[in-house]
Amino acid sequence: MSKKIIALVPAAGIGARARRQTTAAILKPDLPKQYELLKGLPMLRLSVKAMLADPRIDHVRVIVSPTDTWVNDALTGLERTTWRAVGGETRADTVRNGLKELNPEPGQWVVVHDAARPGLPAEALARLLDTCLEQDQGGLLALPVPDTVKKAEGEPNPEVAQTVPRDHLWLAQTPQMFKAIDLLQALEQAEHEQWSVTDESSAMEQAGHRSLLIRGAPQNFKVTWPGDFQILEKWL
Repeated sequence: MSKKIIALVPAAGIGARARRQTTAAILKPDLPKQYELLKGLPMLRLSVKAMLADPRIDHVRVIVSPTDTWVNDALTGLERTTWRAVGGETRADTVRNGLKELNPEPGQWVVVHDAARPGLPAEALARLLDTCLEQDQGGLLALPVPDTVKKAEGEPNPEVAQTVPRDHLWLAQTPQMFKAIDLLQALEQAEHEQWSVTDESSAMEQAGHRSLLIRGAPQNFKVTWPGDFQILEKWL
């Protein structure tokens, strides 16, 4: 029997750091970054389509803010896709609320993907699904750190305090895939214990779970700064 896999895309944030000085941004200064256009399409739509590329994804659930007025136009017409206005103040809140609203079944998997990673290649998503299902263990896409890493100290003019060995260091990406009930329990525990949660894997770590590291892809980077849109458009 195939294992049911649900994709969850948290999209309740604003992404102020990525705001571009485009005509659209000027006309709509409150437009969240996930609705900025790439190749004429909202970035969120491209990220959802990347998840739909694998037929093993049964459904994509996009979690938006209760005040969101853009999602319907951005996602209309996409198959196997719904959206829920239960987003929270933080990413962890949004994912937790989305999982609660899903009310996952035993054995169900959830694949969480950033709305700002529209460059996810189909083969990278397939590697994640294949590995986690074969090993029956949660995991995430990531890339080994390629550059020398410096630890800084001092403000406002930081200096190098230490060169950190990059061996065994990886840069986390999404999607991140876990048993849905396990992830929900980890996020609920994180809320209760007031853990610092930066991604789903960090919540699982603190709850005592190990996550597989599965090689991602350079084009699967997260749009964070205004210049990232231009770089990603070249990849797309």
